[in-house]
Amino acid sequence: MDFHITMTGFVALYIFMLAAFAGWVIIGHVPAILHTPLMSGSNFVHGIVVVGGIFALLNASSTAEQAIGFFAVLMGAGNVAGGFAVTDRMLAMFQTSQKPVHAAAHHGPHRAKSSAPKSSHKKD
Repeated sequence: MDFHITMTGFVALYIFMLAAFAGWVIIGHVPAILHTPLMSGSNFVHGIVVVGGIFALLNASSTAEQAIGFFAVLMGAGNVAGGFAVTDRMLAMFQTSQKPVHAAAHHGPHRAKSSAPKSSHKKD
């Protein structure tokens, strides 16, 4: 059995639009608690794109193939670097601060409160 698939430009555009819409719907419904693991997974996938682009550059036989491979490596590396920066900022939100915050720092100098009632200065 011989099976060949040919894809025209319109079919490729249709598949790309379906994938973009499906990705938008799926990512839109991800809870906030899962964004950091999702970013880590996407960083992994973009790392694979970089490796694939490097292989494409090594096996390129024409200038067009070299340009596509270079563009794949460039965009994949940009996505990996940006993804790690965003993931690092997101993880920093969950870290405790290094300096303990004292109440005196927010409310001015520490004043000792006396337990004696305030006296009124009324004259009889």
